[in-house]
Amino acid sequence: MEVYLGTGGYANDDWIGPLYPPGTKPAAYLSIYARHFNAVELNASFYAIPGVKAFEGMLRRSEGRVRFAVKLHRSMTHERTATDETYRRLFESVRPLAEAGVLGPFLAQFPYAFHRTPENRRYLLDLVERFEGYRLAVEFRHASWDREAVRAAFRERGLIWVANDYPPLKGLPKPVLYVTAEAAYLRFHGRNTRTWWEGKTQAERHDYLYTPDELAPWVRALTEQQETIREAWLIFNNTTNGHALRNLAMMKALLEAAGLEAPIDPPRP
Repeated sequence: MEVYLGTGGYANDDWIGPLYPPGTKPAAYLSIYARHFNAVELNASFYAIPGVKAFEGMLRRSEGRVRFAVKLHRSMTHERTATDETYRRLFESVRPLAEAGVLGPFLAQFPYAFHRTPENRRYLLDLVERFEGYRLAVEFRHASWDREAVRAAFRERGLIWVANDYPPLKGLPKPVLYVTAEAAYLRFHGRNTRTWWEGKTQAERHDYLYTPDELAPWVRALTEQQETIREAWLIFNNTTNGHALRNLAMMKALLEAAGLEAPIDPPRP
């Protein structure tokens, strides 16, 4: 099982010091990030689809060391207004990553308001068909999708069920590793119950540092299913105040203690 470890985005100014040396310009962030981690989940594509040249630049700066998971544009998951042209631009833009062999799964992150209704099920099916030939990981934030019938449909189509570590709040899916494809995808959002609904910014919502005891069950789940998983993506979105950097160091230690390879070099706290 190949393990890919990284964070949601890499352009975090509050990582100056913990990861990026003082005085580092944003243009140099990715080249430094790539010395420490082997995966990143691109958040920028949610707000605006980068052009081909932007992805070429990412590939050049990362020197082929990093695998990229690309989050779908919000018009595809939140607004649900994407046109054929929007999808065409996305697929054309990531071509440099695909040709270099560093394109990971696309990530469809649906909002809490996306409940399991007949209309939304039809929409999901249409979106899945557009990604025929690509790997697609799907995150549901509403518990109504947490059904075996949905997971069976995922297995039939080779879709990746995203396992999420959320705050323990009513309405959110359970933190369980369901394997529906050859790849597993885990997203760690933090367990800040105080700010999950009330936080004014993403930084507030994800302001949480996991303990090793909180991460250990996920490592056990991976080891129990490692015979069926070809690759595992572990992405930490609790990037506020460098929490994700410290948790990746914890995760590396836990994985290696369990006999799994964790080919990253997190900065020392």
